[in-house]
Amino acid sequence: MNEGRKEIFQVVFVLVGFVFLTKLFFVQVVDNRYADLANSNSILRVIEYPFRGLITDRNGKLIVFNTPEYDLQVIVKDIKNFDSAKFCQVFNLTRQELRKHFKDLRAKKKEYSAVKPMRFLSQLSSEEWARVQDRIEEFPGFYIQARTTRAYSTPALANALGYVSEISKEQLKNDESKIYKQGDYIGQSGIEAFYEKQLRGQRGVRFKLRDVQGIEKGSFKNGEYDTISVPGQDLTSSIDLNLQRYGEKLMKGKAGSIVAIEPATGEVLALVSGPSYDPNLLTGKKYSSNYKLISTDTMKPLFNRPLMAQYRPGSIFKIAQAMTALQEKVITPETRIVCDRTIIGCHGPHTNEDLRGAIANSCNVYFYTVLRRMLNQGKANDPFSDARIGLKEWDSHITSFGFGNRLGIDLPNEKDGLIPTPAYYDKAYNNRPWKFSNIYSIAIGEGENLVVPLQMANFAATVANRGFYYTPHLIKGIGKENKPLPQYTERHYTTIDSSYFKIAVDAMQQVVDAGTGQWYAKLPDVVVCGKTGTVQNDPFPAHSVFIAFAPRVNPKIAISVYVEHGGQGAGAAASIASLMIEQYLFKKTRRQYIEDYVMAGIFAK
Repeated sequence: MNEGRKEIFQVVFVLVGFVFLTKLFFVQVVDNRYADLANSNSILRVIEYPFRGLITDRNGKLIVFNTPEYDLQVIVKDIKNFDSAKFCQVFNLTRQELRKHFKDLRAKKKEYSAVKPMRFLSQLSSEEWARVQDRIEEFPGFYIQARTTRAYSTPALANALGYVSEISKEQLKNDESKIYKQGDYIGQSGIEAFYEKQLRGQRGVRFKLRDVQGIEKGSFKNGEYDTISVPGQDLTSSIDLNLQRYGEKLMKGKAGSIVAIEPATGEVLALVSGPSYDPNLLTGKKYSSNYKLISTDTMKPLFNRPLMAQYRPGSIFKIAQAMTALQEKVITPETRIVCDRTIIGCHGPHTNEDLRGAIANSCNVYFYTVLRRMLNQGKANDPFSDARIGLKEWDSHITSFGFGNRLGIDLPNEKDGLIPTPAYYDKAYNNRPWKFSNIYSIAIGEGENLVVPLQMANFAATVANRGFYYTPHLIKGIGKENKPLPQYTERHYTTIDSSYFKIAVDAMQQVVDAGTGQWYAKLPDVVVCGKTGTVQNDPFPAHSVFIAFAPRVNPKIAISVYVEHGGQGAGAAASIASLMIEQYLFKKTRRQYIEDYVMAGIFAK
């Protein structure tokens, strides 16, 4: 009997000991609340926020840098003899504002802790910090946390740069890396978002000793547990800042876009979205109020038109049609087609052009006939099946130019555009039969075709390169290695034989030398190859479109310009494109009358 009791007592003793050991483990190792309570009076944990990487233009001009800002932190348990009137005076607050800050602090139920630092006031400027720094010790429990925010050397390039703001709760919840904490800044759009990993750096931490009054007494254990913050990597952009500024000047008061690319590398020289905004508005204390104003602007300045606006391409698409028809061997460069305007409307004094002349004169009838030949090659027993086969082959060539899919630029929110497929028309016609006569408008860049301006500029670069392109990108160098991401050094070839591109180049030169582009796009001392486009926009004025590259030999710049409601492509868009080419090649404007015409904004409709 006694032996049984003895065993019971031993088991109970072991169980009680296990419970105490488990509790001790949780107190000392797992649960840090007690450590916080023990250390809060003597040790202050201070985050060292890293400097975010800088961004420069291709010539080393600083575009994005960091400027200091300060958060006022509080450890509620350490607040002693709080003089609210004096606090309001020093920090320029009303009593109502002070009460609200304390109320908001306690409303953070999950994050709230009386023994841990909590943010009380955010984004104090350098001037505000200078005003209060000598008096911060009058308020035990409060201290300053230094950090940086973004600043911009120019109001240009806002849509491409993007902006940085505090990480949202949703973003924090979805952060698989577990790198971010509440209150951290993160790139929200543009380059800032795409290159967040490279730009953000790595935070550090310092532990400081304090006395009973909360006054700092140096590092804890001589900084043994401190970690140094690691700054983010600097980025060298491909942007020519002078060209970018000039493009934004030309687009002032207009809606549309300018995209300029260096054909030999795919580097984006200018990315203009009109209208735009000053990126400095989305920094500092007024971020929220400014963002609300900008985001509700009916002109949509946050809408990055070069990547997100999807338009009909208009007559510039005829060059892609020509290359496709040559590859499919339904025409030759010498093929002549009578401009019978009873078939489809056309313009200009031409009658019976060959392929070069058809491109130069933008003959609708010619390309209507060319597409009909491509879709009706007699490869099937009926016109409906024949059109399906022909359209599928047409698709494979057209998409090889980069149309109909995202190119993969190093910016978020790029759109695909649309190149219609047999499946698209099956859905559009509810699986009823369709044939060439139902879809012929795609022959002249109208109908269901949609492209984004970036794709237009890339197409111009592809012709300039005689059949290949590099994926357009805005960052040409990252960190010390100063190299782009690997995907931006790979060539992409079209399905078109390179020999056919000479015909396109000849015709595009003819457009500028003696065709629709001669009045506004022609430059002295340099051969410009281009193509005008006037895109239907009934019942509103047409959109003005122009693509070009220059010089003809060893091209340095390829460009697309899209001016919404700008009228004829030979006017607004061609003028802006030629001024941009001139500015890039010669670093100045040599035809002031053309710039005056563009700035006046009175274009032929």
